[in-house]
Amino acid sequence: MRIDVFSIFPEYLAALDLSLIGKARQDGLLDVRVKDLREFTTDRHRTVDDTPYGGGAGMVMKPEPWAQALATALDPAPEGPARPTLIVPSPAGEVFTQKTAYELAGAGHLVFACGRYEGIDERVLEWAGEHFTVRPMSLGDYVLNGGEVAVLAMVEAIGRLVPGVVGNPESLVEESHSDGLLEYPVYTKPSQWRERPIPEVLLSGNHAKIARFRRDEQLRRTSERRPDLIAKLDPSTLDKADKATLAVLGWTVSAEAVLPQA
Repeated sequence: MRIDVFSIFPEYLAALDLSLIGKARQDGLLDVRVKDLREFTTDRHRTVDDTPYGGGAGMVMKPEPWAQALATALDPAPEGPARPTLIVPSPAGEVFTQKTAYELAGAGHLVFACGRYEGIDERVLEWAGEHFTVRPMSLGDYVLNGGEVAVLAMVEAIGRLVPGVVGNPESLVEESHSDGLLEYPVYTKPSQWRERPIPEVLLSGNHAKIARFRRDEQLRRTSERRPDLIAKLDPSTLDKADKATLAVLGWTVSAEAVLPQA
């Protein structure tokens, strides 16, 4: 997978040289290219922003440096009908989720445009739509100073799903959000720590009971911390034991929906 990242603070992306993503770059699984947007300016001050038309606070990123920069992500021209996907971190974008990460992990070429100030001139996204699949994207309902932090999060979430990046692919199946639920609690040695034992079932060696315990813990944790995810569950995916656990947790499962008990 090729990933292009454009930013006025390329040093911010140095973390992509570390840990599993850094190793994947070294192994050739990820081709990550970080570029300084200021290299595509034409004035002596390397200006990337200007005042907004119509007035208002802050500055807006100029369109031409972005067009010049993004054009380099199209070199060489993409083969076949598939366009590169341009992701623009923005609080006005669609919410990035684990489902989005899985979807984008199957793409061959991703491009990230790290905006700053009040954002990028809207005409850049209109122009880019002629060459890229453009997807403004948000990490959640809050605002950051720029797109770099969001890009670090998204590249890691996407990159770790690329085959070969994570050593044990089974760990991806059991983690939070992979099945619509939060991950179950995990424990390691010692079995007794500061008068706190681990659940006895984990020492039983009974794999069926352990699997049921972990599933119940997923349901319990999700119900407590993210009840919105419980309400989104497909009832057809729940077995008899799931329904019993949810009933204890205060949920009613019908053929059509999972709802809080009245």
